[in-house]
Amino acid sequence: MKLTNTAVAGAMATALMSLAGTAHAQEMEKCYGVAKAGENGCQAGPGTTCAGTSSVDYQGNAWTLVPAGTCEEMTIDASMTMDDMERMGSLEPLDRDLPKS
Repeated sequence: MKLTNTAVAGAMATALMSLAGTAHAQEMEKCYGVAKAGENGCQAGPGTTCAGTSSVDYQGNAWTLVPAGTCEEMTIDASMTMDDMERMGSLEPLDRDLPKS
């Protein structure tokens, strides 16, 4: 009887730990055009080689990871941009705010 209770308790503990791990492991997606200069993810696009190499704030072809489902809701207030234009996040690379060649 004692072995059965221990086995059940162990199985429950394992199940609870896996549920807790799932809650903490949130799905992420690439979001273009919302990263500050130097805060992009790897392989952002032309003008970058890897993480942290974007040279323009909100560079359209530079991405950062954000919680899934939030990218297209992200906005950069106009007061935070050089041209006083609001920016939106995108799931695809953008042709705006690219580094000068």
